[in-house]
Amino acid sequence: MVAVKGGKNVYGVGIGILMLETRFPRIPGDIGHAQTWPFPVHYRVVSGATPDKVVRGDPRALLDDFIREGRALVAMGCDIITTNCGFLVLLQSELRAALGVPVATSALMQVPMVEALLPPGQRAGVLTISRESLTPGHFRAAGMVPDCPVEGTDQGREFSRVILNDALEMNVNLARQDLLAAAQRLTRRHADVGAIVLECTNMVPFAADIRRQTGLPVWSVLSLVKWLQAGALPPRFCAELDDPGI
Repeated sequence: MVAVKGGKNVYGVGIGILMLETRFPRIPGDIGHAQTWPFPVHYRVVSGATPDKVVRGDPRALLDDFIREGRALVAMGCDIITTNCGFLVLLQSELRAALGVPVATSALMQVPMVEALLPPGQRAGVLTISRESLTPGHFRAAGMVPDCPVEGTDQGREFSRVILNDALEMNVNLARQDLLAAAQRLTRRHADVGAIVLECTNMVPFAADIRRQTGLPVWSVLSLVKWLQAGALPPRFCAELDDPGI
């Protein structure tokens, strides 16, 4: 008989996602649309954590709320915690210290790794939902260099407006145009950008369009969470590890 170990409420779910309190539409590809994930995830909504407070304000004022909901995810059975807003990177140090499990608060944390992959003379560029709100403090928290090329969707008509104002309806085609226009500005202004990282978790549905337009690889919270999942629940390829034929 094989002995198994308990201690959790739920098993087989490695990733827990801390969610802002929102009502705007979430389409497939968005972190908050459960069908985005090819594996199960747990969600916890942080009451009062609106997009406006987290992006335009200071999310550190909500730290205790994020710690409380993060601990609830860990108690539920999650082994790794992430969030649904890249601006929460400001809470990275505090959350990983408080939750006792690996924590990745932002897709921005991929920027240093992406830059380590690129040929000499190239660097990663970032698309964000609010260029004016993304500060050197966010860069430092993510381990990024201070002069990272950044472009926002602030100038667009739909994407930033809907999400930051938590509107009930979104014109998907207009939102896509905002993302593509921002990507075009980023690559035109910075000819040395060799890859793009999407700060905003709501940008993922348009990542393929950005890749097609720019010809550059695009990383996002989708790539981050899939990488986290690979560590939380790695696939088993060998039924018997002591098989002499391995």
